[in-house]
Amino acid sequence: MSSKTNTVPFAGTKEQESELLKVINAHKDDKGALMPILQQAQNIYGYLPIEVQTMISNEMDIPLEKIYGVVTFYSQFSLSPKGKYKISVCLGTACYVKGSGDLYNKLKDLLHIDGGECTPDGKFSLEACRCIGACGLAPVLTVNEDVYGRLTVDDISGILKKYE
Repeated sequence: MSSKTNTVPFAGTKEQESELLKVINAHKDDKGALMPILQQAQNIYGYLPIEVQTMISNEMDIPLEKIYGVVTFYSQFSLSPKGKYKISVCLGTACYVKGSGDLYNKLKDLLHIDGGECTPDGKFSLEACRCIGACGLAPVLTVNEDVYGRLTVDDISGILKKYE
């Protein structure tokens, strides 16, 4: 992972913090409560930055290293914020052999971010996925719920312009 991962500064609100503390207090004495607390924390903030992990660590009296280990182990958790427009490029076999790797690299170049990152303005995030079930349209990418298929590298700029 590159050093640019935290391109968007943490911007948690007092309301979010209050909501997280309510969740923690509701589960504080439950065995095995860490996973549901992390899931709800991610629902509140959209991701689990170190600031949120630290709050959970302090309130639950669980070492930060343990929390970080859980967050990085499970793919459902994200350390980086997601953009308003979540771009996902399929790198499954059918898409990859038809050039989706080139699409992914073009997006990284145009957005100046790596996979798993978010643009500093919070507009776009980029990730790779494996097979979305649209192999007949390969290569495919999605922007939120919009699916784009049979793409070439030359199509990427036009797709981004639709969301600017």
